[in-house]
Amino acid sequence: QVQLAESGGGLVQAGGSLRLSCAASGRTFRTYGMGWFRQAPGKEREFVAAIDWSGRSTSYAHSVKGRFTISRDYSKTTVYLQMNSLNAEDTAVYYCRLRTGEDDYWGQGTQVTVSS
Repeated sequence: QVQLAESGGGLVQAGGSLRLSCAASGRTFRTYGMGWFRQAPGKEREFVAAIDWSGRSTSYAHSVKGRFTISRDYSKTTVYLQMNSLNAEDTAVYYCRLRTGEDDYWGQGTQVTVSS
């Protein structure tokens, strides 16, 4: 069993920044990678960013490249998402995902709202 706890969401003005955190606990020793997805009202959940557990590679959705940065705290099973230059289309519930060789685990989500 793996538990994921997201934090850092909130309300910001367009052009502002937020930093999301995702702390994992439980049986995380088989972690393959972690990442972030988001779901806006009326839309499907979409990929945002991911990092493999070796730290050798990251990936980003085209819509956030150059604005968002995913990073890992090597001393913890924790990932961060630094979000800069936020715009209204970034408004969504952001979900943390942890992937093992066979299973995916999801957090409860944290709301990010960007106002114009």
